[in-house]
Amino acid sequence: MGIVARKEYLQVLREKYYQAKTRKEKTQILDEYCGNTGQARKYVIRRIQQKVDMGGKRKKPRKQTYDGEVTAALAKVWEIFDNPCGQRLKPVLNSELARLRELGELKITEEIATKLADISTATIDRKLKHQRELFQLKRGRGIPRPGSLLKSKIPIKLTEWDTQEVGNVEMDTVAHCGSSALGEFIYSLSTTEIATGWWEGEAILGKSQAATFRALQEIRARTLFQWLAIDTDNGTEFMSEILYKYCDRERLEFTRSRVNHKNDNAYIEQKNWTHVRKVLGYLRYDTVPELRMINELYRKELRLYKNFFQPVMKLVSKERIGGRIKRKYDIPQTPYQRLMASGQISQEHKAKLESLYQRLNPAELKRQIAAKLETLWQIYEQKNKSGKVDPYKRLTPNSVTSSMIQRTPVGLPT
Repeated sequence: MGIVARKEYLQVLREKYYQAKTRKEKTQILDEYCGNTGQARKYVIRRIQQKVDMGGKRKKPRKQTYDGEVTAALAKVWEIFDNPCGQRLKPVLNSELARLRELGELKITEEIATKLADISTATIDRKLKHQRELFQLKRGRGIPRPGSLLKSKIPIKLTEWDTQEVGNVEMDTVAHCGSSALGEFIYSLSTTEIATGWWEGEAILGKSQAATFRALQEIRARTLFQWLAIDTDNGTEFMSEILYKYCDRERLEFTRSRVNHKNDNAYIEQKNWTHVRKVLGYLRYDTVPELRMINELYRKELRLYKNFFQPVMKLVSKERIGGRIKRKYDIPQTPYQRLMASGQISQEHKAKLESLYQRLNPAELKRQIAAKLETLWQIYEQKNKSGKVDPYKRLTPNSVTSSMIQRTPVGLPT
């Protein structure tokens, strides 16, 4: 029996099968078909149970509200603001969409602008699913070092911060050593204010206590809020008499985390990925030109972009339900918005921040960051006399050195 004949035969038996009232009748129909065609019983059952087009009216497909033009505009805004999730992108659409249109960065009709203003967070994530799959980076790790005898003088602070009080700063260093921690290379001193999420960074060559302290002073001079406390890990760059005496003189509370407990510094550990490693990658930076270029980014475009245009979500409550933890977050806001709404900075500083915000173009900042990163990677390629590199690929240390390869094998004779 040919394929066409079997299909016609199956169609006839399918109608009889669904009209059968008892299980015995259905069994006889199956036995008849399997005996005549030689096909497996389970296969035939699956074929019979397939949905059949019985004719009649078909349901009209639902009209698509957010078409390709909306998705294209949404993807452009998503890229300008550094690929946030739907919950963080929605407030940006509400506050920055009109400015982007005025600046000529987003050329869309009024209809599309209205749709972007009305789109939900779940729809944002669904529409950007493909773009998000194409944009995946891996996270890196720093290199912790043991602390010093000053630990006994510096109290331990866990994560029980007052998240409404502006001025509590967590800080950490991120190593840009590539695949080898030997020699001298660049570190990023990364700091974040806990209540607002305000971030600042400074690059230093080596990780000496003096260099770390100078970078801290540079960062503090740039911030427009009063510092109340400093919290660090147990690295030797922080466990220093210089920093300890400075905090005592400036009346800053100086605390540290527990040894080998990274979650004690959860606020800054998160920023180490989103603001440092995700931007600079995993290459080894160890020259003065690279140091200058990284600090150009940290002191100008990157700090402005992250603090004025990257919304931060704050945890409101956490509840354990069975084996799961349910977390609730507030409405995402940028560090700038949180700082302005805190009521804990002077009117003069508020005016400075407002004036600076009005002069900024997030899309232009993003282009300038990309241009400086390209320059940084060109410096790296010229230094190593190599071709195009992938800065976001993790480098695996080579455990077999040249001296081990050249050494004469030792062992029992074979």
